[in-house]
Amino acid sequence: MPLIDHYVPMPHFRERHALDVEASKAAILDAVRSYRTPSDPFFRAMIGLRELPARIGRLSHRRPERDRSFGLEDFTLLEENDEEIVYGLAGRFWRLDFGLTPLTSGSDFLGLHDPGIAKLALNFTVRPKGRGLFQISTETRVFCVDADALARFTPYWYLVRPVSGLIRRRTLASVRAASENRSHWDINSSV
Repeated sequence: MPLIDHYVPMPHFRERHALDVEASKAAILDAVRSYRTPSDPFFRAMIGLRELPARIGRLSHRRPERDRSFGLEDFTLLEENDEEIVYGLAGRFWRLDFGLTPLTSGSDFLGLHDPGIAKLALNFTVRPKGRGLFQISTETRVFCVDADALARFTPYWYLVRPVSGLIRRRTLASVRAASENRSHWDINSSV
């Protein structure tokens, strides 16, 4: 059973992307762990647009800026094994400030039932395809804890889903490049 099934077994929303990688499983998972969303200029541009209304609001009310833009670094590692890594995030994502709820662990994520909250699990899974080829996939699942959260999250999902999907595909491509480069380096350094 995939680890993500433990955290969001019955999602209201789901999106999955995959691609093949010619690298070791360890190199692929290491590339996932070290990936940082700000390294992608497209991500930076899209998150900049997403955060623009909040920045304007903070400036007009003289509130301090966040230290950094939103990214994968805002997610909490929920669980991992030798083929899957699961991250979690909870909040009111449709709000200008994302309305994030602090999480420190998988048990925090599972125990969160606050009204109006959406819980998002994001995984990366690596499975063998044979002949030194692996498939890496990423799946995003969202569960809304009540009808209010579902009503508010639904239009937000349909607005951000196309861009989110493109970001996920770009993330996979970056992970593939990093892991194939690392595997190539490991092979050449051992010769």
